[in-house]
Amino acid sequence: MAQFMDLRAFILRARVLKFYRQALRMTRRAPEHARDELRQTVRAEIEKNRNCDDKQKIKFLISEGLQRLKGLDEMLDMTGNG
Repeated sequence: MAQFMDLRAFILRARVLKFYRQALRMTRRAPEHARDELRQTVRAEIEKNRNCDDKQKIKFLISEGLQRLKGLDEMLDMTGNG
């Protein structure tokens, strides 16, 4: 039987998926020799928290992930990968 989400859970899930797509897009800017490892790291981090039901923790993880992406973006800009 299908499990239905409330609206907040649905919106939070959409935010997680948006973050995941954004992180994967960012890996395209990385040097070619590091892309696969970076993709694997992104996926592993998402999978590690896949079954998390705590909405506050999910929001925290998204926020932390966005900060890490911002740092990666700045690092890629400094190395000329952009």
